[in-house]
Amino acid sequence: MAVREENITFTWEGKNRSGAVVKGELESRSEAMAKSELRRQGIRPGKVKKKPKPLFGGSSKKIITKDIAIFSRQLATMMSSGVPLVQALDIVGKGHENPSMSKLILTIRNDIEGGDTLAQALGKHPLQFDDLFCNLVNAGEQAGVLETLLTKIADYKEKTESLKAKIKKALTYPTAVLVIAFIVTAILLIFVVPTFEELFAGFGAELPAFTQWVIELSKFMQEWWWAVFGGIFLVIYSLLFFKKRSRKFNHMLDRFFLKLPAIGDILNKSAIARYSRTLATMSTAGVPLVEALGSVSGACGNIVYADAVLKMREEVATGQQLQQAMRQAMLFPNMVIQMVAIGEESGSVDSMLEKVADFYEEEVDNAVDSLSSLIEPMLMAFLGVVVGGLVVAMYLPIFKLGAVV
Repeated sequence: MAVREENITFTWEGKNRSGAVVKGELESRSEAMAKSELRRQGIRPGKVKKKPKPLFGGSSKKIITKDIAIFSRQLATMMSSGVPLVQALDIVGKGHENPSMSKLILTIRNDIEGGDTLAQALGKHPLQFDDLFCNLVNAGEQAGVLETLLTKIADYKEKTESLKAKIKKALTYPTAVLVIAFIVTAILLIFVVPTFEELFAGFGAELPAFTQWVIELSKFMQEWWWAVFGGIFLVIYSLLFFKKRSRKFNHMLDRFFLKLPAIGDILNKSAIARYSRTLATMSTAGVPLVEALGSVSGACGNIVYADAVLKMREEVATGQQLQQAMRQAMLFPNMVIQMVAIGEESGSVDSMLEKVADFYEEEVDNAVDSLSSLIEPMLMAFLGVVVGGLVVAMYLPIFKLGAVV
């Protein structure tokens, strides 16, 4: 099926039925269609031209995952209230705060008006709507329960975003503090310590060993600061470069993070929560287990778990039970495996996985709070030792001189 052209914004000027000059903006697929639409409205078009794009991108914003989560909830609410799909998309699209998201939703509306299903229209935008989203929507359309599935998708997206926010909270704060500590230390060594060095040169006495060490470190930073900052930039760039291009490197990096104390525990619980939540949502939608596991692998947020889920998919496809495949992966706690086993025996895998997801999401929440309360005093102590140590090193000769006098 050919991809339909997206709407273009035109500025127009013309005369209405009474002969008064009017002007405005109109979205259409071509200039001819824009003029035709104006005539239908009783306006005799004069000038009709494409609206120029702003030099620096104007008010357009990048579409983020949160925008997709909000869209899911708004569309679910509209359709649950009995609003037809096309009208719901029109209302949500025209009312969205992000112009880029608004344009995307209106494009989807146009595709549906042209005969596409919602799943097909969403599938044309894989960067915003992944296979998991499209598969769930397709299952809802096939079963005639699109409103129910959209509500479940909205719940899933909101809980997933909440989990991501908790992980970011655990990692962002200590990283920011360490970066600030490094910058402050570098400024002190490059600009402040040399001033004290000139002052100490006139003392004519031997400086304390700690002060001498700081001065030598300062000389090194003054001479090689470009190498230090360049090396750090090169390391960060290399990590990002290989992370985007090497699956093997990603696997090694994710496995390393999973083994870190405290942080690793949070990442493991987060991956289990996302695996359980995603598989529960797809099971509820009636998606076959083998097909569901293919989508779940990309939603785990960790390549170690993603690879394990893909291997589990192969084993399930050969007739093995899910609980056995999970046990062989050697990543899931015994409690999770037992819950899945009970679900398989009772025919309620989806509800069991929902309970597992709820439990581990709460565990992640508690772990993040505990880590934050533990890291904060440790970081403050670290900053005190580093910055305070530099200050003491600079004032130690002055204290000794005062004692001699």
